[in-house]
Amino acid sequence: MMITSLRRALGVCSVVVFALAVVQVGGTAAVHAQDYAAVLAAPDRSEADRQVDARRDAPKLLGFIAPRTGQQVLDMGAGGGYSTELMARAVGPTGKVFGQNDKASDKLDARLKTPAMANATGLVRPFDAPAAGLPPLDLITFLFAYHDTTFMEVDRAKMNKALFDALKPGGVLVIADHSARPEDGATVGKSLHRIAEATLRAEIEAAGFKYVASADFLRNPDDPRTAIIFRSPIKVDEFVLKFQKPM
Repeated sequence: MMITSLRRALGVCSVVVFALAVVQVGGTAAVHAQDYAAVLAAPDRSEADRQVDARRDAPKLLGFIAPRTGQQVLDMGAGGGYSTELMARAVGPTGKVFGQNDKASDKLDARLKTPAMANATGLVRPFDAPAAGLPPLDLITFLFAYHDTTFMEVDRAKMNKALFDALKPGGVLVIADHSARPEDGATVGKSLHRIAEATLRAEIEAAGFKYVASADFLRNPDDPRTAIIFRSPIKVDEFVLKFQKPM
C-alpha cells in the first residue's frame, strides 16, 4: 500500500515538474524557457559583443525581452547584427530570426556566415514595409534604432501597423531607445539620436498595441538628455518598453 501510494505521488510530481518546464507564450505552441546566462557565456561569442553586453546590461535585457526556444523573431534595425545573434542563440535551431536593415550591411552579412547564425536571415527591407512574406511572428525587437526613423523617409504609422500585422495574436514587441526630454518629442532623432519615451509609446499604441511593461535597468535620471548620445559626458538615459498585440 505504501509503495503504491509513493508511486502515485511520484507520478503526480513528475507531471507537475514537466508542466512547470513548459511555458505558453502568447497563445502560440508551448516552448521551453531558455538559459540566458548560457547564451551570453557561449565561448564562440566575440569580445566586441561582450563589450556591448556590458553597455546594454545584456542579462537583464534578455530577461525582459524573454525570447523562447522555437520562436519566430524579427529584429528591426539590426545594424551589424549584435541583437540578431542574441535572438538567434536564444530561440535555438528550431526557431528563426530575421534581421532587418533598410540597406545592406557588410557586418551583418559576415556575421550571418557564422555557425551561431544558422537559423538567422538578413532582410533588406524598408522600415515601413519590413515584414512582407514573413511567417506570423512571436516576437519583434527594435533596439536603439526607432529614433533613426524620425529623420528618415519613413512613414512611422505605416511601419508600426506593419509590425502589428506581422505578429501573431499575443505576440510581443520590445523597443529600447535613447531618451529625449518630453518637450523634444520626435524632433531630436537626427541631432541627438534620442526620442521622448511618451512620444514613442503614443505612436506604438496608436497602431493597436497594448502597453505591457517597462524596465529601468538602463535609466539614468541624472542625464539632462540634451547631449548627443555619442558625446554624452555621463551615461545616457535609456528606456525599454514591452508591448503586446491583443489576443
